[in-house]
Amino acid sequence: MGKEEPLLDISPDELQQIVAGDPAELDVHLRLVERDVALKGCEIKVHCHCLTVDGNGRVKPHRLAEFLRNSIVDYAIPKSRMEAARARDLKYKSSSATTALVHEAKGLFTDLSKTGEGGEMLLYILAERFLELPQVLCKMHLKTDPQVHYHGADGIYARITKEGILKLYWGESKIYSDVKAAIRDCIKSLAPFLNEVDHEGASRERDLGLLSDKTDLNDPNLTSAFKQYFDKSSPKSNRIEYCGIALIGFSADFYPGDDIKAVADEISDAARSAMKDWVDEISSRAISEKIQKFDIQFLCVPIPSADGFRSAFLEALGLSK
Repeated sequence: MGKEEPLLDISPDELQQIVAGDPAELDVHLRLVERDVALKGCEIKVHCHCLTVDGNGRVKPHRLAEFLRNSIVDYAIPKSRMEAARARDLKYKSSSATTALVHEAKGLFTDLSKTGEGGEMLLYILAERFLELPQVLCKMHLKTDPQVHYHGADGIYARITKEGILKLYWGESKIYSDVKAAIRDCIKSLAPFLNEVDHEGASRERDLGLLSDKTDLNDPNLTSAFKQYFDKSSPKSNRIEYCGIALIGFSADFYPGDDIKAVADEISDAARSAMKDWVDEISSRAISEKIQKFDIQFLCVPIPSADGFRSAFLEALGLSK
């Protein structure tokens, strides 16, 4: 009989080190209004960011879209390919390999006007730079048609506890005009990944298979240790806790019109006041979908216009029709 593969441990810090990007850069574009708002009877924590205001009293959704665009390679390209491109460019004093990855990543995004991929990018940025949860699987590079969204969660993120439990965060994002519709559909989409019993027909099963096969953490030992959690013959497969990250972006009327000077504190105060209704709706929907006892990080990002955000993201990618 062959030797069994030894169990490999991952420390919380080892996984944390693959988080990409400068967290401070987030503050240029998004202002934190509230964090870790607890819901009575729930394990859910709600966070809220609004767009920042510049010295001329303007909010800048196009700058936010450009900020998201600048991270598409980190989001969509496997980490080992990124590292190989950087090494090649350093060796040959060039930027051609990394530039090629920029164009490859851009080609993975759809130009559909109702695209939700801007929301997926916003989820990615806030998960990594605000919650400090590294992305462990992005399915963008698995797409065979850029005009078709890949089925499953909108990205998967992870944290290792000091007890060696893998907290696996399934991501779902919705960018809608109406906040209640965004909450409803985001929670409805997230629920099956959390509350279905583990079996071959579960909604999460395909993504678990991808995690076992496609995870790339840019370190062979770290990747091997991580994949053991998804080996059904390994005791580590019983040490996964299913969690969620939900992001909603929605149109908010407390942003002033183009001809009115915005005041950052007034926007924050209005968002803080409106949060009571959002929190009540999140709680109600989570209870109705039976996911109130799961660890869910719920990100609320009110924006001047949902349609305007989608258009700005497509424009930033050069995909506007």
